[in-house]
Amino acid sequence: MSGRFAPTPSGRMHLGNAYAMLAAWLSAHARGEDVRLRIEDIDVPRIMPGADEWIRDDLTWLGLDWSGDVVRQSQRTALYDEVFATLHDAGLLYPCFCSRAEIRAASAPQEGDRFIVYPGTCRRLHDGHPDEAAARVRAGERHAWRLAVPPAGAQDGRILFDDRVYGAQDYDLGAALGDVVLRRSDGLYAYQFVVTLDDLLMDIDDIVRGRDLLRSTALQIWLRQRLIDCGVGGRAWQPAQTPDYAHLPLLDNAAGVRLAKRVRSLDLGHLRAQGVRPEAVVGYCAWALGIIEQPEAIDAREALACFDWRHVRAVRGRDFKVPGDVGARLLGM
Repeated sequence: MSGRFAPTPSGRMHLGNAYAMLAAWLSAHARGEDVRLRIEDIDVPRIMPGADEWIRDDLTWLGLDWSGDVVRQSQRTALYDEVFATLHDAGLLYPCFCSRAEIRAASAPQEGDRFIVYPGTCRRLHDGHPDEAAARVRAGERHAWRLAVPPAGAQDGRILFDDRVYGAQDYDLGAALGDVVLRRSDGLYAYQFVVTLDDLLMDIDDIVRGRDLLRSTALQIWLRQRLIDCGVGGRAWQPAQTPDYAHLPLLDNAAGVRLAKRVRSLDLGHLRAQGVRPEAVVGYCAWALGIIEQPEAIDAREALACFDWRHVRAVRGRDFKVPGDVGARLLGM
């Protein structure tokens, strides 16, 4: 069992990515486990050439090691095809012909993470007129494939889990998430599907990521059990084999907007070119996590000696704002 880094190679890692990667590394090593590196490059239009190498170089520079071969989602398409067919045969999927505009027009966005719950238009078509839905698929009409979750209020759609930072979580899948897309209309597999399958098959039992994915975790726990029920992986899975989750307060810029890779001044390539040391980045991220009291240069092993999830829980009530002059501050550490 192990933790994992799961970056998307859509650009150079920035300070927020380093913060999340450090937390994942600290969590796994505090448990006596290794960390696996999975490059989540399944969303081809978002991939930037060379970003895979930048990520590995930046992780090495930060002193955040990983074990085993690097796993690339782009090389696992045949596996995804096989498991997708298994879910389809189990009756867990249905075709969706709705455009994004139609979904937005018929839905009310949820607060906080801008998640839009699908209104169920094509599920009603599939349940009430399955022959019509199948005929439209055969005719080549553009469609995505959605996962049919229990309806709002259904007891088997209530997901409870304990997050190591945000505590007890309780989600009604039908009301909070609805039927999410597992394969897009362009044929690419969706994040929710591949990340759940990969974490299961890679024996990942320690998942650390941003608090904006709390809602997704509920869905992934439910989907993970469906994969187990379908016998994916050909193993005798234990139903209780659910990973431990920790969701982190986000790093925002000075304006309160989440850090993005397009902001060049905060990416690690720019910071490194300015002469910032890796210990300064690690120390700053450790401070943002709440595990040291003041920003100071420390390496990953020194941060590990201080690490405790209780410190992170103590700062969970706020998202951390990175000042515009952070580069200069890091240079001074």
